[in-house]
Amino acid sequence: MTRILVVDNHGQFTHLEHRLLRDMDGVETETVDNTTPPAELDADGLVLSGGPDMDDVGNCPEYLDLDVPILGICLGMQLIATELGGRVESGDYGGYADVDVEILDDDDPLVGSLAPETRVWASHADEVVDVPEGFTRTARSDICDVEAIADTDRDLYGVQWHPEVAHTEEGEAVFENFVRVCE
Repeated sequence: MTRILVVDNHGQFTHLEHRLLRDMDGVETETVDNTTPPAELDADGLVLSGGPDMDDVGNCPEYLDLDVPILGICLGMQLIATELGGRVESGDYGGYADVDVEILDDDDPLVGSLAPETRVWASHADEVVDVPEGFTRTARSDICDVEAIADTDRDLYGVQWHPEVAHTEEGEAVFENFVRVCE
């Protein structure tokens, strides 16, 4: 069994991330609060959920040092970028919307299988504007220049969109790809 923990950053869709993983064959999962001490996280991978507030991410910055694959979703991706030297700013577009995303690297283990493009549900209230050193921008849209990032050497990945919601056409594939990275 591949054990993947969903770190709750108090987002409205965290329970859907857990549910998607729970329903996959060969995956054991649970949701843990972002204040859980890093030493208590026993997992083959972590999902850093979305959430409303970058000031309420608990111990998430410390989780980046755990040497397990990590998938950051929305706020989770922004946290990864900020902590590792990238930059996040307010987006021009703002709230939730259906967005056509262009996949820039069809070899990327997380989003490459979605190439050449996919339709997603995303919030652009805040977005990554500078990708950290060691990361590659793996997806973009007309609304946001950085829709997904990857550092395959450290198995750190992020998506601006919400793959866990029904509005995202190939969201389950993102989770399946992440499970493969964690195995």
